[in-house]
Amino acid sequence: MTGTPGVPAAVPFLLAAALLLWPAGPGPVRRRVPVGPGPHTGRGRLPLPACAAALAALVAAVTSTPLVAALAAVCTGAAVGARQRGRRADAEEERVAALTEALGALAAELRSGRPLADAAAAAGAACPDPVGAEAVVRAVRAPASVPPAPPDAGAEEAAVARLAAAVQLSVRTGCSLAAVVATVEDDLRARRRHRLELRSAVAGPRASAALLAGLPVLALLMGSGVGADPWGVLTTTGTGQVLLVVGVALEGAGLAWTGRLVRRVTR
Repeated sequence: MTGTPGVPAAVPFLLAAALLLWPAGPGPVRRRVPVGPGPHTGRGRLPLPACAAALAALVAAVTSTPLVAALAAVCTGAAVGARQRGRRADAEEERVAALTEALGALAAELRSGRPLADAAAAAGAACPDPVGAEAVVRAVRAPASVPPAPPDAGAEEAAVARLAAAVQLSVRTGCSLAAVVATVEDDLRARRRHRLELRSAVAGPRASAALLAGLPVLALLMGSGVGADPWGVLTTTGTGQVLLVVGVALEGAGLAWTGRLVRRVTR
């Protein structure tokens, strides 16, 4: 079903642009963030990007052409997927910060002369992330159960593996564990500070890319505001449809390439 070409037909693309450009609100650092899905989370449910893409396609199919519906589905799914990846990265940063606090508390308890088991319990209580607290307690009380971290492991997994290895070495040789825990904590703090500095450094290029990505939508609105019908030309003529597909493809390629460059820098 096709509708009258005009600004209302651009609603799916405006929705995709809003989802892609919507700024992330600053969440509390000490918020408890689950590391992985629960026992029933995500089972039998469609992924959020797929649901958003289906909704955008339905709206576009009612208000415009099938081509617009397909493009709206792709753009909306990509926007929601990028948003989810950004939120997962923020959650990982929060978990690393919580683990750093736990290691700091563990080092302080060990320096004060408390037994290892009591120090582990105090460190777990000081960790705002329950999964991170459980990992720290397990690494101290049962270090043999913690597998070595692979080369491509994240900062959190590598820190827990190093803590378990340090506990095993301390048990075998009697060396001081507090100094090793403090070293792991300092390394985590340095890595997190470095990542934050990199993210601040690329904030300008990312904002510029987002602004450039929104210019085509602004051009459509301005053209419609002065009495032209750019959306109608793009959706009802053969040349316009080709230009629409090419433009959306170039827009997506530019955003994907910019995101790839930013991820390589901030990795």
